[in-house]
Amino acid sequence: MIDLFTSPTPNGWKVAMMLEELELKYSVNLINLAAGEQSTADFLTMNPNGRIPVIVDHDENQLTVFDSNAILFYLAEKTGKLLPADGPVRHDVIQWLMFQASGIGPMQGQAVVFERYFDSDEPAARARYHNETRRLYTVLDSRLSNNEWLAGDFSIADISNWSWIRSHRWARVPTQGLFHLERWMEQMRTRPACERGLNIPPSPGRASAVKSLGSAMTTK
Repeated sequence: MIDLFTSPTPNGWKVAMMLEELELKYSVNLINLAAGEQSTADFLTMNPNGRIPVIVDHDENQLTVFDSNAILFYLAEKTGKLLPADGPVRHDVIQWLMFQASGIGPMQGQAVVFERYFDSDEPAARARYHNETRRLYTVLDSRLSNNEWLAGDFSIADISNWSWIRSHRWARVPTQGLFHLERWMEQMRTRPACERGLNIPPSPGRASAVKSLGSAMTTK
């Protein structure tokens, strides 16, 4: 059994999608970010950085893993799925996983902050992060022009990148004209396990059905 500590964010959903794809048994515990539960002493013992998600794998002597992409990597290696054991494709998967961690996540995240949450309007900052996020989308579009998936078969690289790009409208960054990227996005959207993962935990509009920290929301 795996305990997942998470919130309805791109990084949280990517781990839920992974668990659903792998059909692993897990329980979900909602971390209330607005209430600061990620900064409590109990949570910081699991992740000193105070960020979701975190998993505790009771099948592996209560092994704790934090950082969403590290969790994807761990679960892939645990199960032998969605990450080749060796060879060039393995390195391709890792490259595109890191592309999300170093590019898509930080740039799109900042685009959202300046578009949605910053107290004052900062046109230069908005343009900077908007344009860089769009540029990164074009990199993916080019990659996908000759590849069904980002790296060989469907992998953790696809889960990681799509978990962010699917919310491009919230960042006000368009995907129009990026036909290969949009084809891939639709391909991801129609995967049943990914669709399930996007509701674990539910988005803020449906969060009333979710229990809070310390109690299992759902068990699979």
